[in-house]
Amino acid sequence: MDETLLSKIEQKIQDSLSNKDEIKELIHLLSDIDDSKSFALGVVVGRIYNAFYYQSKRILKREPTKDEFNEFLEFVKNKKSDLENLW
Repeated sequence: MDETLLSKIEQKIQDSLSNKDEIKELIHLLSDIDDSKSFALGVVVGRIYNAFYYQSKRILKREPTKDEFNEFLEFVKNKKSDLENLW
């Protein structure tokens, strides 16, 4: 994955940490399930996914390739335990 793109995705993860209270508030408003940890992970992964596509278009000036998307999936998979521990 492009280093600049990877850096932006890492920054989005840090932003999620910084906005933890806002994300918790959103989850509280929208979640009527007991497993809010799963819901929180979904919110954060959604933010990261959005950043991946937006930054790919901005930095690379194109849609990400299938290989780049697969790299992104591997990145998220490797970060899963870190992301789950945000909550």
